[in-house]
Amino acid sequence: MKYGMYYEIFQQPESMQETLKNEGSHMDEISSELREYNKIYLLGCGSSLSTCYSVRDAINIYYDMDISIFTGYEFLYHKKIQDQDSIVILTSQSGETADTLAALRKAKKNNLKTITITNEAASTMARESDEIILTYCQHEDAIVATKTYLTQLLCLYHIFFGTYDDELSKNILKDLEKLPTVVNELISETREDNKLLAFEFKDYDIFYCMGSGPNYGLAYKLAMTMFMEGALKHACPLYSGEFRHGLIERVEEGIPVIFLDADLPGDVITRKSIKFCEEINAKNIIFSMEDYSDLNRLLSPFILAIPLEWFIYYLAYYNNKDPGATRHIGKVRF
Repeated sequence: MKYGMYYEIFQQPESMQETLKNEGSHMDEISSELREYNKIYLLGCGSSLSTCYSVRDAINIYYDMDISIFTGYEFLYHKKIQDQDSIVILTSQSGETADTLAALRKAKKNNLKTITITNEAASTMARESDEIILTYCQHEDAIVATKTYLTQLLCLYHIFFGTYDDELSKNILKDLEKLPTVVNELISETREDNKLLAFEFKDYDIFYCMGSGPNYGLAYKLAMTMFMEGALKHACPLYSGEFRHGLIERVEEGIPVIFLDADLPGDVITRKSIKFCEEINAKNIIFSMEDYSDLNRLLSPFILAIPLEWFIYYLAYYNNKDPGATRHIGKVRF
């Protein structure tokens, strides 16, 4: 038996390719428009929030862009808006996320320009936003966002790196064009190894997930949506630099710690944490960019997401859980 997430993993390359083809020029226009604003609010929830973290941290390694990230309800309840020279970019796979929709309406009330990235053209957010970027993923059923996650992240990278006109950004944009082919290869190449890895860890109930720079966003998604929503395992995300401010006191022999390593500047700390965990015989699980691709290291969230998807899929499978189902999400109103 194969769950829905299985098929959606294979749909990722085509989703990315179709989005680049249909929205590429529109994203270029938005990149040019962003240059006119001093402040960017980047909003999302769940997997969408993780894409916001990744693109902000990737951009800010090399550029000084003023990006503030909020969840929908935090923006609604706790953000006083004074600067009208701002733009709001909202991310929501469904375009119906209640938190993010409420934030959209607040931004509109405050006369801020709004752009929504969504997978549903007929959604409420698509109708109410000033502009939309549509991800061409067809409908996605599994709660563990795969194709909508990667394609939304692709849009954010394209828009934000397209704002700059130097060699680095030009190379990033070229590598984004290669991603559908690279992802297609990784889907086939990483499946069996991570199926075996999942079998090894199927009986563990708690995982720590660590990454630096743009891989913190992926660590956040891994813990908050992939493990907890998909595999129904307890998990906690951490910036690598926060290891010594908490987890170092709790990690011990036999505890699984997942490290995302892309040899980015902050991964100096990632590797120190790996070494510490090795010395105390924790269960280190290391996903390294260099093992999978030679694309620019800033694109590591795209690359490392693929083996992680297989790991989570089979972790759920071996525990007789459908990684696309939900127990409470969508059934409990807030």
